[in-house]
Amino acid sequence: MSGANGNYQDVDIDLGRVIAAVWARKGRIVAVTAFAAVASLVITSMMTPSYRAETRLLIESRSPNLTGGEGAAAANDPVLDSLNITSQAQLLQSTDLIRRVARELDLAQYKEFDPAARSLLPDFLVMVGLKPDPMALDPEDRVVEKFRERLEVYAVENSRVIGVEFSSHDPMLASAIPNKMAEVYLQLQSGAKLDTHSETAKWLEPEIANLTQRVREAESKVADYRSSNGLFQTTETSSFSSQQLNDISTELARVRGERANAEARAENVRTALNAGRASDTIADVVSSQVIQRLKEAETNLQAQISDQATSLLDGHPRIKGLRAQLAQIRQQIANETSKVLASLESEAEVSRLREQQLIAQLNTLKADSARAGQEEVGLRALEREATAQRQLLETYLARYREATSRLDGNATPADARVVSKAVEPSEPYFPKIIPIVIVVTLATLIVSCLIVMISELFSGRALRPVSREAELEPVPVTEREKTIDAPVPTVAPAAAVIVSRETQVETKTLPEPKTVIERKAEVRTTVTPSAAIVGPPAKPAEAVTSKPALTEEAVPAPVIDTGFTIGSVAHYLQRHAVPVAVAVSPDGDEGSTATVMLARAVAETGRTVILVDLTGSACPTRLMAEHDRLPGITDLLCGETAFGEAIHPDRLSEAHVVPQGISDPVRAMRAADRLTMIIDALSDAYDLVLIECGPADTASLRRLVRADGTEIILSVPGFTEEAIAELVVTYADAGFRNLLVMAQPDDRQSPSSRNRSAA
Repeated sequence: MSGANGNYQDVDIDLGRVIAAVWARKGRIVAVTAFAAVASLVITSMMTPSYRAETRLLIESRSPNLTGGEGAAAANDPVLDSLNITSQAQLLQSTDLIRRVARELDLAQYKEFDPAARSLLPDFLVMVGLKPDPMALDPEDRVVEKFRERLEVYAVENSRVIGVEFSSHDPMLASAIPNKMAEVYLQLQSGAKLDTHSETAKWLEPEIANLTQRVREAESKVADYRSSNGLFQTTETSSFSSQQLNDISTELARVRGERANAEARAENVRTALNAGRASDTIADVVSSQVIQRLKEAETNLQAQISDQATSLLDGHPRIKGLRAQLAQIRQQIANETSKVLASLESEAEVSRLREQQLIAQLNTLKADSARAGQEEVGLRALEREATAQRQLLETYLARYREATSRLDGNATPADARVVSKAVEPSEPYFPKIIPIVIVVTLATLIVSCLIVMISELFSGRALRPVSREAELEPVPVTEREKTIDAPVPTVAPAAAVIVSRETQVETKTLPEPKTVIERKAEVRTTVTPSAAIVGPPAKPAEAVTSKPALTEEAVPAPVIDTGFTIGSVAHYLQRHAVPVAVAVSPDGDEGSTATVMLARAVAETGRTVILVDLTGSACPTRLMAEHDRLPGITDLLCGETAFGEAIHPDRLSEAHVVPQGISDPVRAMRAADRLTMIIDALSDAYDLVLIECGPADTASLRRLVRADGTEIILSVPGFTEEAIAELVVTYADAGFRNLLVMAQPDDRQSPSSRNRSAA
């Protein structure tokens, strides 16, 4: 605060002075508080107490099932939804119901319901015209108005219960009014249903008489039409002609079966005789009684011949006589077989003639049936009319019987019942003396203290000047100033390779080292707050394959983010909200291990991250997944699994991993074009998609990096500065100019400390 004393000198609040001022006036504060407590106690004690009671009604269907049907009782019942419950609550607040309750309880005699009529002093607001004169209303209207002020009707949430609350200065009246309202409400509901049944019965009486006459006329027309056209019925569903047609059709089918059977038997006997088969093989011949007796005689003669042949010669007269008898019997068998054949043919001919007669009768009946069918069209129309009139009459009769049976008041209960009656309250709900006194006392105490504090502040006694000679807190140098003033670091003696994002700084050509790399070019780089190379000292230089020297018009050096530690790279990815990052590990599994540590570091910051294992050794899969044989990226490329089955949680962090997979890698590479779609789908679900490619070449990397915003991370733990510089130049020549270098695998800083170092 400045300018409090008029000399624009900085001042501060002296809390000790404020507290001392409050303590100095403690007597006055306590006196005011005590007075407010006593005044509130006296005022609340003088107030007329108000009592409140409540009655609860349950809205439900109470129509008795007088017909015995399963759903007849609820046919005309109201739909008990929220709108119906609200409507019943409004009905409980209707003016007619309130007037009836007021008249039956004679509420006009109570002063609290008509205070204007019993007031001895005129109302000042009415005299000056600020309030309408209540005496201009009817006494009943004044009672209704006060009644509404004390009445509260509400529907209990998520139920069919309606609560009726009423407050009054008389506890007995507070309980009597809600109970009376519930009683009057049930009477009104029952009366309304009784009126409905009475009106229904009155309307149905003439309608039933009219329908009875129309049904009689319709049935008479049906009978006259049937007798005049000869449409006699044997059953309810068939006529006489149709019955005859069915009988003859059945007989014709039987005769045709008999004819076919007789013809088949005759044909069988004829065929057997023509073929010279023995009569013993023919069933119809064998079944003949005559044939059976002849066969027995033939058998006896053959037995006698065989017996006599043992003692007599073939020319003996006895033998000749027996053989003659045997020939005669066989001739009789042949004749009898011919008679059987003739009998079967005769039977077939009779069946054929019978069939022809039945066909003739059937044709005649068909013509009669067609004529009768045309005449039945008109009959069915008359029957439909009579049936419709009869059904309507039966419906009206059922409704009339039901309505007349419910004309008694006890048979039509209201669709509600009292579930909780109001009881006379023993304690008033207002005023609550003790809570009011406590609240007033605390409020007075707080307000008194605030008044003292504000008066001290505005008077200036609670303010103290700030010393000009106070020692100011050192102001830290901003990151931009540090970056610009600091010397530009280099990652290799041959070229200056530094992160570039915001501010550009001209650097001079570095002295040419005595190494195999020769580059002479003026490098334009830019520096950001994360431009400083954070990492351990470089390892001893190793042999690096030489590259051809650049010309004077050399391409500017690649732009790289050199957050060497895992934590700084993770912080960079979080700060810039990088959606997709591709990690290349030229050294194989060691670099893949660092990428896994990077994914876990990003997960510690609260971002959702998923690592896609595109390596050949499946190192990330072994480090993160539960076991190696899990569906992964190769299965997604082959279309053999779904996304949900290919994504697995990391064992040690909140990160997720898409393993290498169990499908054939060669077959999966044929569908490599689907990889971009898979990465896009993952980037929609995760904050960061980290793709570990292993020691991938620039050609494979170029096919993978397509979308804008994809960062390339060189995971090179253990590499020397010369090797990193050579690797960066190689990727720069291939067209990759935005690179993040991660060269320190052993990053044991906490997430917060890593974030501070990367910032």
